[in-house]
Amino acid sequence: MIAGIDIGGSTTDAVVLDVPGMRVVTIELTDPVAAAAGALGKLVSECGLRLDQITAVAATGAGARGLPDTLLGRPVFKVDEFTAIGVGGSTLAGKESALVVSLGTGTAIVSVRPGRIEHVGGTGVGGGTLLGLARHLLGVSKIDTLEAMAARGDLSRVNLTVGDIAGGPLGDLPPASTASNFGKVGSDPSPEDKALAIINMIAEVVAVLSLSHARACGHKDIVLTGKLTRTIQFARRFAHMELMFSRGFIIPQHAAYATAIGAARARPQ
Repeated sequence: MIAGIDIGGSTTDAVVLDVPGMRVVTIELTDPVAAAAGALGKLVSECGLRLDQITAVAATGAGARGLPDTLLGRPVFKVDEFTAIGVGGSTLAGKESALVVSLGTGTAIVSVRPGRIEHVGGTGVGGGTLLGLARHLLGVSKIDTLEAMAARGDLSRVNLTVGDIAGGPLGDLPPASTASNFGKVGSDPSPEDKALAIINMIAEVVAVLSLSHARACGHKDIVLTGKLTRTIQFARRFAHMELMFSRGFIIPQHAAYATAIGAARARPQ
């Protein structure tokens, strides 16, 4: 069986597919070799496998290029990260064609069609931005804490809406549409309001960029992957954008580990 490993900017995920229910582990180490070895060892241990049952390691992500040809005695092959994103997101969603959006430290956007996977765009706004702003603005360093605060927040105390400026809808934009993130400079928002505004801003940036690329590429389906998809408040903001733009976003099961899953399913490059 093949183990897929995604060595990202902040965490490393390892997955093995050929076990009941699929198993995934996550390691938080900065050194890519140590992280990959630790993730593989933890995966084998937790699955009750022998190391020799792993026939190969499919490695992807920013740190994959630093891996040697073998890891704990298992052969390593490198999978292009955009290929892993595309394969992982599209197969988890059961779609032959889709725009796959990977919400990692930053955000990568990949177009998937039968026989072709293409990186079409992205932004530096992502999970790293979320944590960075949370630390600098609120002194918060954990997603769980930020999300709990956001659940008690009120966007109307932070964001300037189309309704605030125009007094109603503007063209096809409803009054609740954001005209300016953090635009109510004269207001006095609470930390909870700011927490929700940070999550909302990142969700809106990613959603609008994804919708633009979907239209440009002719894709109907937009598949969201990456660890930010596990954040309830983040998912709710995307649901709000669905209603606004009449376009759905798909968050498949195991979306948080789609890139590692895609590496395991992709052929060696």
